[in-house]
Amino acid sequence: MNEYPTDSNIIEYMLTLLNISDHADGDPDFLSTIGNLKAASSVQPLPAMLEEHSDHVPNGIIRFMNQMPGGFFIYHADDKEQIIYVNQALLRIFQCETAEEFRRLTGNSFKGMVHPEDLSSVEESIRKQIAQSKYDLDYVEYRIIRRDGEIRWIEDYGHFVHSQSIGDIFYVFISDATEKRQRQLTEQHAMIKNATAENELKLRTLIESYDEERRLIYQEHLRRLEVIEGLSINYESILYVDLDSDTILPYRLSVRTEQVFQDPNRSRGLRWYTQDYVSTWVHPEDRQLVANATDPDYIRAKLSENKTYYINYRIISSGETQYLQLRVVNVGNNARISQIVIGYRRVDDEILQEMKQHKALQEALDQAKTANNTKDTFLSNMSHDMRTPLNAIFGYTALAKKYLDDASMVDSYLDKINVAGRQLLDMIEQILEISWMESKDIYLKESPCSLVDIMNEVRMTIQPQAEDKKITLHVDLSGLQQSDVYSDHEKLTQILLNLAGNAVKYTEANGRIDLIAARKEQLPNDHAVYQFTVQDTGIGISQDFLQHIFEPFQRERNTTFSGIYGTGLGLTIVKNVVETMNGTISADSTPGQGSTFTVTLTLRQQSSPSAPDGSIDHTHALLVGRKILLVDDNEINLEIETELLQELGFCIETAPDGLQAIEKLQASTPGEYAFILMDIQMPVMDGRKAAEAIRRLEDPVLSHIPIIALSANAFESDKRLSTESGMNAHLTKPIDVPILLETIARVVPADS
Repeated sequence: MNEYPTDSNIIEYMLTLLNISDHADGDPDFLSTIGNLKAASSVQPLPAMLEEHSDHVPNGIIRFMNQMPGGFFIYHADDKEQIIYVNQALLRIFQCETAEEFRRLTGNSFKGMVHPEDLSSVEESIRKQIAQSKYDLDYVEYRIIRRDGEIRWIEDYGHFVHSQSIGDIFYVFISDATEKRQRQLTEQHAMIKNATAENELKLRTLIESYDEERRLIYQEHLRRLEVIEGLSINYESILYVDLDSDTILPYRLSVRTEQVFQDPNRSRGLRWYTQDYVSTWVHPEDRQLVANATDPDYIRAKLSENKTYYINYRIISSGETQYLQLRVVNVGNNARISQIVIGYRRVDDEILQEMKQHKALQEALDQAKTANNTKDTFLSNMSHDMRTPLNAIFGYTALAKKYLDDASMVDSYLDKINVAGRQLLDMIEQILEISWMESKDIYLKESPCSLVDIMNEVRMTIQPQAEDKKITLHVDLSGLQQSDVYSDHEKLTQILLNLAGNAVKYTEANGRIDLIAARKEQLPNDHAVYQFTVQDTGIGISQDFLQHIFEPFQRERNTTFSGIYGTGLGLTIVKNVVETMNGTISADSTPGQGSTFTVTLTLRQQSSPSAPDGSIDHTHALLVGRKILLVDDNEINLEIETELLQELGFCIETAPDGLQAIEKLQASTPGEYAFILMDIQMPVMDGRKAAEAIRRLEDPVLSHIPIIALSANAFESDKRLSTESGMNAHLTKPIDVPILLETIARVVPADS
């Protein structure tokens, strides 16, 4: 048998067990005190030493343990289970007057404390509970044999702890449960004695109910201990508070909370503790918050609603602001809220993350407000700018009706109506375009094309507008060298037309616009860097606005610009398309002198020059007089489209929906119709379903007839869906005759 530990050892065990030594790091006075206590205990009995040095025992450890109403002991968690410490209450339970008597009675081991008949089951139960418990807790009942030979029942609440200095140990709280056990047995015997065969089932049910009640009580005990242990894992300070008696039992203390408990002349009431803690540590702005949260009346009110609540607050430590959380938990098992646990933990990271998220949300809100304001401005501008061409259309229409007998006047007014309509259509198309960009519904169709043809197409489109303002338009292709490349013809043309159109808008009469295309750098694998420049002598752009020129809904407002219509979306669209093509765009301008926009793209060159496009005029000539099936449910559209197509020399047959179009096609002879112009949105059967049905026809000539979609739906997704349904091309309303003829020449065989 190992020698029973000295009082000096006991103090050391207590310090280790309660982690008191952790708070003493770097404190010479505290370490000196501990040394004095150990030295004194080596030559003095424990009671005498405690009496002389009571003011120096940290938190009254030994005094507290010996004055506990229940038994308390510590033993090694090994095969011998040697006892390290017992308090006075446990000696009384075993009817021992001294520790020496207890050692002789039990052999100074936990094995010797337990009745031999109960030992095996008790040790097995402890092992299973520790293995399954999240917080290393156990509860057992067993018998003991006292010094006088009397057998008593014990309730045992144990906690397994690993200590660096003394190894694995159990510390245990016990209480005498003999009377409770006898009462239970008496009640059971009485019930059995009075039971009859008729009520045996009822009796068994009552006994099972009683056992369930005991099980629930046991679980409640464990739950309460686990709450405390669970808090201690994450919380730097844990206080057990009895509100009825207004007493505090510190379970774990931080430097801050320990400092408040060091005054031996103060009682351990919750209010005085809160007052000292708040005044010493809490940020002035949060003191009332903490005081209210720990007021007993407030605690009872809050815990009557929920089992727990918390607050976040700030403290001042060494001049630094830190964030803490105070959590209050109800650990009692009765209706009156009296037993609570208060935990304190650092939450700096959590609070800082919340602040970061709040800042991000605020920034997002600010951006949303800015975007909404920008869009409100845009809608206001659009309301103004769209009314200008509309007023022109209505006004010139009224004037044309007034001068019906004057053909030259009517023709002039119709030209102006056409210009106003084009302006209005441009605005609508730009709004749709930006919607494509925002939905990321944009894709590239790379195909062989000629940069010379694209530049000439832009020149021919812009030339009439330039001539109307007496602007000189010059195209420079001298630096192109190799002009046959692979690119998205439509997108590249769109970029240059938009830039050239802006140049015409913002260049005054007798000005000059230069369109320049050049190959700047030859790259490996048949790639080259091409640069496209649109330069004008217009009114220019201020340096402040130049920084925002590619942002949506932006228009510079001054007296010079006030008479120019627009959405403020054109350059945003250009930038998005250029970036989709993996290119860059830049702008340079001087107010009063002009602006220069430069687009740089990397394009793959064709190995040999592309063959010239088929002649539009030739294809058109071959199709003149041929029959076209025009499918549209709108009578006005049908009338306008019929007139335009008849002027081009086609014979027109119409159908109001997709189903009737299929019926007319099936009733025709193969080759009777040169092609079909099909609207998309129609009743009975829409255009895409009709196209799918046509492609499934058994007649190979009818099933392969060219189908061109003619629709108000202008999104990229609409065009893609038309292609997927079997249509050969997709045109948007209103009909642009040159584009229509180019599309016909591309998709309709000349000999069809």
